Amino acid sequence: MNIAQFAQRCALTPHTLRYYERIGLLGQVARQANGHRVFGARDVEWVAFLQRLRATGMPIREMLRYAALRAEGPATLVARQALLEAHAAQLEASLRAQQANLRALKHKIALYESQRHETAVKTALT
Repeated sequence: MNIAQFAQRCALTPHTLRYYERIGLLGQVARQANGHRVFGARDVEWVAFLQRLRATGMPIREMLRYAALRAEGPATLVARQALLEAHAAQLEASLRAQQANLRALKHKIALYESQRHETAVKTALT
């Protein structure tokens, strides 16, 4: 597929895909004789993984590190695993913090609801 089709399939813009290619996240993109980029199913899978990493808050520099290791092949499996494990640990810590924040918000909301209910009852009795 060409870059427009690929961008649509990945829900990214062609500009973003060119940027990813320029900084090294896409590796060597196949090209037709006329120089136009050609993408396949493996590219779709790779970009989907990159999007997942981004969605979990992985910085671009870490994504680049992972992409570079991936390009080096199977000899880097341990390093890639370690990178993903470190990111997973950071993500888990962030999720725990977000859960604590959510509990605090819900507690405050419950307090307000209780106060509103008490006020409504007092108003009704007067």
